[in-house]
Amino acid sequence: MGDLTFASREAPAVVFVNPSAGGNRARTYLPRISALFSLRRFPVEFIFTSSVEELESRARAAIAEGRRVLLAMGGDGTLQGLVNAACGSDALLGILPTGGGNDFAVALGLPRNPLEAAEAVVAGRPRSVDLLRARTADGRERLYVGGGGVGLDAEAARHAVAYRRVPGRLRYVAAALRALREFTPLQVRAEFPGSESPAIEANVLLAAVLNTPTYGAGIRLAPEAQVDDGALTTILVKDLSALQVLALVPRLMSRGDLPESHVKRVSAKRVRLMADRPCLFHGDGEILGPAPIEIEVIPRAVRVLAPNPR
Repeated sequence: MGDLTFASREAPAVVFVNPSAGGNRARTYLPRISALFSLRRFPVEFIFTSSVEELESRARAAIAEGRRVLLAMGGDGTLQGLVNAACGSDALLGILPTGGGNDFAVALGLPRNPLEAAEAVVAGRPRSVDLLRARTADGRERLYVGGGGVGLDAEAARHAVAYRRVPGRLRYVAAALRALREFTPLQVRAEFPGSESPAIEANVLLAAVLNTPTYGAGIRLAPEAQVDDGALTTILVKDLSALQVLALVPRLMSRGDLPESHVKRVSAKRVRLMADRPCLFHGDGEILGPAPIEIEVIPRAVRVLAPNPR
């Protein structure tokens, strides 16, 4: 455990717990994860947080106190709060995946089972990973860790809380189907400043910008993406009718992908997304602000605990 053991002995690691993540999965697994840390003689302090704002405030305070190991117990949205508080510091971060999606944790190679993931984190090594920075039309800047976008998925993010007890990918598919009832397709233009890639303009169901190969609990929209490749992947999913979307649900649930004919992908370091009507952009399922949006990759932005490579 090297670096991790030394840091945690200087001061206990801090675990910021999102108790509502994944339909209260954090509360379910907390006693067993706490027992595992005790067994491994890995000192920790658990802090329950009721909002992203509280998490960020308490994480900044912990860093100011000299805490060097900070863990997020929740999903990608919980980790998003932690990286926004810790980016630029020398803190070593980690994720105990108890959310509904956990796409960033999977991209790191962590097991889907939270207890097994906790074991891997304790035995893990620091890995430098990229983050994505979104600047929305209202001037707000926000880092996110996995996937974000405009269109149907952003509308679905607004409904996802109603399905918070639905497990895994089904939660995201259910929220998307709910949003589809009132959704009007977008005409989106994607530009790639500083890149040789030409701009793309199309009517879309959604336009997403990913750091991870998957989002929405394992839907593989960017299978070649890596969290430390210094690039982001822009995905445009073509406009589909409600019947076409419904026909794809079994494939999404069983295989977690879309036919290649439905998807356009561009790998770049920066993208600007514009739409033909007002719309909102989400990152990691959190609404960040209105379009147009500029997203850029921040290479090797933070260090996170990841399993040892085999």
